[in-house]
Amino acid sequence: MITLSSRVLVTLALCFGIFPLTTLAGSWQQNVSIGGFNSVNIYTPDSNSPVGNGKALLLVLHGCVQPINNYLTANLEDAAEAHGMVIAVPDAANKAGFSCWSYWQGAINRSSGDYANLINLANGLTGDSARNIDSDQVYISGLSSGAAFASQAACVAPDIFVGVASSAGPTLGTSSNGAISTCETVSPSTFKSRCESYAGSNYQQYLSSQLAVIGHGTADTTVNTCYNQQNANGYANLFGVSELAGTTTINEGPSNTAQQTLWDDNRISMLWFDGLDHSWSGGAGASGGYVAGNSINFATYLGEFFAQNNLRVNRNEAPIISNYQVTENNSQLSISGIAIDPDGTVDSVTSNVVSVTSGNPVLIETIVGQANSNSGVFSNQSAVLVDGLYEIKTHATDNQGAVSESQTSTVRIGPIPPNSAPMISNVNASINEQCATITGSAVDLDQNLASVTVQFDNALVTATQSANEFSAQQCNLAGGNNSAIITANDSAGLNSSQTINFVIDAGITGDYNLHINEGHISWGVGYSACYLEFGTSNFTMRETPSANQCQWVADGAPSCAGPIQSCQSNSGTLDSDNDGVDDALDNCPNTANSDQADNDNDGLGNVCDSTPNGPTTTCTETRSSNYAHVSAGRAVVSGFSTFAVGSNDPMGFYNIFTFTTLKETSAGYFETGNCD
Repeated sequence: MITLSSRVLVTLALCFGIFPLTTLAGSWQQNVSIGGFNSVNIYTPDSNSPVGNGKALLLVLHGCVQPINNYLTANLEDAAEAHGMVIAVPDAANKAGFSCWSYWQGAINRSSGDYANLINLANGLTGDSARNIDSDQVYISGLSSGAAFASQAACVAPDIFVGVASSAGPTLGTSSNGAISTCETVSPSTFKSRCESYAGSNYQQYLSSQLAVIGHGTADTTVNTCYNQQNANGYANLFGVSELAGTTTINEGPSNTAQQTLWDDNRISMLWFDGLDHSWSGGAGASGGYVAGNSINFATYLGEFFAQNNLRVNRNEAPIISNYQVTENNSQLSISGIAIDPDGTVDSVTSNVVSVTSGNPVLIETIVGQANSNSGVFSNQSAVLVDGLYEIKTHATDNQGAVSESQTSTVRIGPIPPNSAPMISNVNASINEQCATITGSAVDLDQNLASVTVQFDNALVTATQSANEFSAQQCNLAGGNNSAIITANDSAGLNSSQTINFVIDAGITGDYNLHINEGHISWGVGYSACYLEFGTSNFTMRETPSANQCQWVADGAPSCAGPIQSCQSNSGTLDSDNDGVDDALDNCPNTANSDQADNDNDGLGNVCDSTPNGPTTTCTETRSSNYAHVSAGRAVVSGFSTFAVGSNDPMGFYNIFTFTTLKETSAGYFETGNCD
């Protein structure tokens, strides 16, 4: 934790920096305005949490003088993917001191300042169905001032924050003076009374199912290490648990270790990060200001610890069906197998008998039976059925409502009909960027279906089949109107076909100037990340839904993304200048941009360029720190260095001590030096 102290200046001079972004498997959204915060970086993984329903959510609160972009190189995405955990890093809206979370001042309640904002942020993200976050798996953590604020926020809203993690944070209710070196003693009873008072009588009950993790670097000389044990003792008194004997070494490599102490029922874990200074512990490869890579990945540890010990998630396992078979006798179906529940009892076994004789599934009968309580054996019997082809789907439900995977079998009653072509039905197309997945049903009454193929515009794909369902995917499809022809073939050489039409969004391709002009990114949001990824080369962006609005995101580089904004119209199909931009979105749709002269080499043809000979002579001069220039959108960072937006003139180190004079010679175009 860094506060008003001469020590801050020393630490700032040594540790302040920002590093390039990395292309990620999931997706980062940067500078999202949500929950009362003007800027939040959000990583949404492809995976789900191993427990509960959907993904977990971890809020990470920065330390003093620490930009949230520092956490883009803290290996948070590794933790997110490994444990199905959305990670959100908000920039404090009500800062104090040196851009600290103001834990030592202001009211501490649900409607106050950033406490209210954090609650709104958590609720806003869990309420976004596209992210699929389990509201019983919401956690909050932080470094330094962020750790102290996270601890107090978790007391304020224990109904929302199931787990809290403090890294190098002072104890609840301490002053700003206690953050630097000095240890302010807070007894376990005072810790408990403070936390319970923050929660209030309406929410104290949720503290009984909360978890806490406390960590501190052994080499931290900024925040007194006394707080590690003091915080653990406070939570122990609050939760009513006792410390267990012994410690365990958490090892992520020869030089990436931490020492772990646990309390009863794993309600509390205390970590000592071996060799770590006053930094967020990001694990091997992590870097950035107040982010270090010489201990374990704290976020990964939290993902595992919280998932294993969360007291609010439903850990019930679904039943498993084995030895499944369906036989026919005298126009009746006997459906049998074994249904076992690993952690409870099987309440029922349900079989749906569906006629597929017409090619379209029609539910004929639902049979609900029981499994033997000891052996798990079940046997369901259908009514007498008319001749035809039937699909039988069976699932088991346990005593807590969990449902097993369905088992499917196709059975004929009556004589085999004359050979006929397969029947195709329920065809659908789902689109993801320039990929299309075609699904549907293919039924052959005489049960000799051999294959299903899908002819896309650029390839013939053999579909995968499961019972009577099929699926086929193809990528790299051209933008605009597309079609696919589905053909079902039987072993006798008969076939049938069906066509489905769909539209592919091929995105818009151009350099960063084009994307800025089209409103996909701006100098303040998106430019720096896109420039670090692509420089002056062309890249493709697509408009994607985000929290009931839209965001433009670059193909292959989710860190290159624009602001959350109203969706643009991208339904036009006329592109008279062949520049990859629909005329409805094009500033100069009737000129051949690629063939125009480009006097100032900015990627825009002269006809489309408001300043075809370069920036105008209008000049506005600003002198400020490089940190302030970046915050205002006049400059960008790469590594430790700063560069002027537009001209890319070098400006020296990125910190609050290096001052540079920039002149804006046209809108959004900055150069170093004074105006003439």
